[in-house]
Amino acid sequence: MTRVALLLAGIAPLAFAVPAAAQSMDHSMHGAAPAPTPAPSPTPAPAPVAQPAPEAPAEGPMEQMDHGNMQGMDMEPEASSCPPEHAAMGHCTPEAEAPDKGASDMGAMDHGAPQSSDPDCPPEHAKMGHCTPKGESADPMAGMEAMATTSASGTDLPPGDAAAPPPPGDWYADRIYPQAEMEHSRHDMMKENGAQTIAFISFNLAEYQARKGRDGFRWDGEAWYGGDINRLTLKSEGEGVFGEGVEETEIQALYSRAIGPYFNAQAGIRQDLGPGPDRTYATIGFEGLAPYWFEVEGALFLSNKGDLLGRLEGYYDQRITQKLILQPMAEFNFALQDVPETGTGSGLSDLELGLRLRYEIVKEFAPYVGVEWTRKVGDTARFARAAGEDASGVSFVMGVRAWF
Repeated sequence: MTRVALLLAGIAPLAFAVPAAAQSMDHSMHGAAPAPTPAPSPTPAPAPVAQPAPEAPAEGPMEQMDHGNMQGMDMEPEASSCPPEHAAMGHCTPEAEAPDKGASDMGAMDHGAPQSSDPDCPPEHAKMGHCTPKGESADPMAGMEAMATTSASGTDLPPGDAAAPPPPGDWYADRIYPQAEMEHSRHDMMKENGAQTIAFISFNLAEYQARKGRDGFRWDGEAWYGGDINRLTLKSEGEGVFGEGVEETEIQALYSRAIGPYFNAQAGIRQDLGPGPDRTYATIGFEGLAPYWFEVEGALFLSNKGDLLGRLEGYYDQRITQKLILQPMAEFNFALQDVPETGTGSGLSDLELGLRLRYEIVKEFAPYVGVEWTRKVGDTARFARAAGEDASGVSFVMGVRAWF
């Protein structure tokens, strides 16, 4: 009996301690696994509505409660006087949330979206393209284009007549090498790429002419010395008859200056030599490359006797292959008045049309064959007939075109 009494005395304190421990136990220690937490929704969940406390639950409330579905478990405790877990158990009622809290939270979610003050077009609708806030462009690319234009420079700028941007003055190589040495190198580079002094000689025509009655020869050449802008130019042309010598020769010494990417203006003197009277002319003219690749040349000549002459000529290189080229050529001469001493009549005095086919063995050397027709017009033809010469003629030509 003594042993039974001692056993009961030891069990009695444990019987009273078990209910107390059950009331203070942490709910997280329940054997049931918590329900999975649902994925967060972009729209805040509505505030829970307070439910009246149950009068008499049939079973223990601890086991029926789903703590995984409690709202706001991750909120700061001091954010509200009524935590969500207490509101779910009916211990208190949370304060009503502001009606526009959801809209402000949604706007805060997209930090890159523009904030609009237009009440008729909320930011979330503007982002989806349903409306355009007042005061903003309807074109979504307009802002990007404006930013690109602001940051563009050089050839990225849109076309227009604005002043060209200044050339860069900060050379990166100057940070590594002495500036004086780099300036010398840049000067040599510019000189080699556009500021060189060059000598050039070409013979556009150097040919034998087979014609009725007597065969002859003809030449037409040019040489110049200088750079891209300023040059000293020499021109020479003439013709003669085999066995009789040179009939007429013309030499020009001109100052040539570039007046554009494709044309040069020229001024200087011309001297005529040969059996006839010598004449010296003041010369002004031009030469260059016209649209569609026509080589053209024109000049006015004022003689020391007051005679005014003019000339216009041109040719075109029609490539049949890379080496075979057909070249039509035309030349027209004019005079303001009759000059009987040189057999020149006023108006259009004479013209010349030619067609030559050349083969470029190399770029600098190309033999050719062709045909040429000349015609004297008006008083010039009358002067030629009076001297016993033909007013027109056809020549078959053979020659070479070269430059070096």
